Amino acid sequence: MHRLTFRRLRYLLAGVFFFFLLFALLRAGFYIWSSEVTLGEGTHAAEVLKTLGVGLRFDLRLAILLMLPLAVLAILPRVNLATSRPLRWLGRLWLLVASLAVTLIYIVDFGHYQYLGLRINSSILRFFSDAQISADMVWQSYPVVWLTLLWLAAGLFIFGVMLALEKRTLDRPPRSVGTLPVALAVVATVVLGFLGILGRLEDINPRNPVPLRWGDAFFSGSTQVGALGLNPVIFLWDTVRTPLERYDMAAVREYYPEVANYLGVEASAAGAAQPRFDRHIGVQPHRLQRERPPNVVFIMLESFGASVTGIHGNPLDPTPHLDSLARQGWFFPNLYVPVTGTAKTVWATVTGIPDVSRAESATRNPFIVPQHTVANAFRAHDKFYAIGGSAGWANMNALIVSSVDGIKLYEEGHWKSKNADVWGVSDLNMFKEVDAMLRDMPRDKPFFAFIQTAGNHRPFTIPPDSDDFEVKRISDAEADPAGFRSADQYNAVRLQDYSVGRFIEMAKKSGYHDDTIFVLYGDHNGRISQLPFMPPAYEALNLESLNVPAVIYAPRMIAPRVTAEATSLLDLLPTVAGLVGVEYTNTTMGRDIQLPAPEGERAVPVVLREGNFPLIGVVTQHYLVQMNADGSSASMHEIASKTPLDNVAEANPAEYQRLYRLARGLHEAARLMLYSNKVEDSSQAVPVHSPLPDAAPHGAH
Repeated sequence: MHRLTFRRLRYLLAGVFFFFLLFALLRAGFYIWSSEVTLGEGTHAAEVLKTLGVGLRFDLRLAILLMLPLAVLAILPRVNLATSRPLRWLGRLWLLVASLAVTLIYIVDFGHYQYLGLRINSSILRFFSDAQISADMVWQSYPVVWLTLLWLAAGLFIFGVMLALEKRTLDRPPRSVGTLPVALAVVATVVLGFLGILGRLEDINPRNPVPLRWGDAFFSGSTQVGALGLNPVIFLWDTVRTPLERYDMAAVREYYPEVANYLGVEASAAGAAQPRFDRHIGVQPHRLQRERPPNVVFIMLESFGASVTGIHGNPLDPTPHLDSLARQGWFFPNLYVPVTGTAKTVWATVTGIPDVSRAESATRNPFIVPQHTVANAFRAHDKFYAIGGSAGWANMNALIVSSVDGIKLYEEGHWKSKNADVWGVSDLNMFKEVDAMLRDMPRDKPFFAFIQTAGNHRPFTIPPDSDDFEVKRISDAEADPAGFRSADQYNAVRLQDYSVGRFIEMAKKSGYHDDTIFVLYGDHNGRISQLPFMPPAYEALNLESLNVPAVIYAPRMIAPRVTAEATSLLDLLPTVAGLVGVEYTNTTMGRDIQLPAPEGERAVPVVLREGNFPLIGVVTQHYLVQMNADGSSASMHEIASKTPLDNVAEANPAEYQRLYRLARGLHEAARLMLYSNKVEDSSQAVPVHSPLPDAAPHGAH
């Protein structure tokens, strides 16, 4: 040990300092250019500074971990980084690989947050299941060549800096140091390194030192503020290595009484040995009085949050057609999708279960399809599913064709129109071809059509064959105050709204409009810039990503009305079943909105942050109660408040306790339902793949 010289220590400390400084600068860049945190409006400077402090401790941990393998090579007594060329090259190889890997993760993290508003985590692995589509979307949406060059340049720059540090320290002439100084230096380095990796100096239990964890970044209750405190490399590793349980049966049983009451499960089922959720729903007295059942058309609007609509107050008034339908039909201003994400919304629409899968979407899980669905109660209806691109994205086709009896799937390869971009044919052209198909349906037999749009999605293509739609030439700066991150996004929303309006016009001309219930809803919100025209809670509590416009439009059958209560995407299919007058067994979570809510003020389940460490909650018209999935760090927030991050649980103890138990119970029940709702006998769901008239047959994926 007496031959250990301080040049190796200088090299290690210089490397840690360089990496820490680099990560700190990247954190500052994230705050300035990517984060949506704005001081004021409920967000205090002290909270932001404390969160950034947590993030800097994560950055220090990563810097130390990157130098740790080199520390092992440096501390060897005779053959080490200073004396051995092979070990020197081994260390360089580690630095090159680590520099490129870390740089790539940071670049992907910036893009991931721009795209989804989430720091990179294990859920990104789901995109590899659809590698071709994901690659095409990235290629069409981002400057891939320039980003690749940036990645290589940044990685090589980091490697070059470390080579320079190596030359300035390890290549210096050796100098012998006494045993005591060496010992003290080693001990101090080990202690400081341990504390740096631990990430905390206070409240350390020597017998069980608890390191800084990702949850420490979310002390404020705001997911946007919390994102400032995460390190993408460490958070990705934390989420990837966390084992996932299917469900927690003990927790299901603990909160089962609240869930049973919420769903209206009979008392005998509530005391059953196995938790059950099935209940028989008879023909409702509020059904539409018609000789022939009405047609049903569900239209899912891609990346279409409440904040992009004029009827919710968007100052650019980008959705005049949907706004008109809302005023003529049933409008649900406080409807929430349970989880953000297209595939997760498809799952929830079909099954009535929140997709609470923690790594991938439930549609990608081959062990839980087919599923029971209320859609199969529409036995008199011919069923169709239309999507402009491939239904193989996220394996949605497996859920659709295996779960819905006799459904015919129309997707990429069926359409006569040419593809507009990676997402297939344009929404407008798909609507035209769907209209032609529905126009030719026999008038004496009702149909049920699901139509999934995709145009309002990066790369925000405006096809030249968009009839008389005109692009509005505004700057990104003009679009920003209305919540749009670019003028392209604004015009994509306008085109999607225009396409819906044209489809309703087509339905009128084709003769099926008056006999059809149209259900229109967003699948989630797109990325937003700011929402000064909406209550602060929507940004501060991340509700903007889940609050979507929803309309049931059937002017010849129902009178206009506004339902101000909180409602859920899960409720749309049972509500339409009540209108049509079908009898069914419901085994999942959706409820007919026209029936009174047994729990009191209607509450709906949400997942505010995905991944292995989800933030869950329930929303009412007036409150949000949120917590970690295990029930910790729970808080209650008033949605209409100007300071929505204030925890008002103590001021409303009874309501807080009611909503707390509902949130835990509904989340745990949803985890179980993913498996308990599986159809064990696959003969109950008969998939049918059918081409459009005059089109070549298309085989199942």
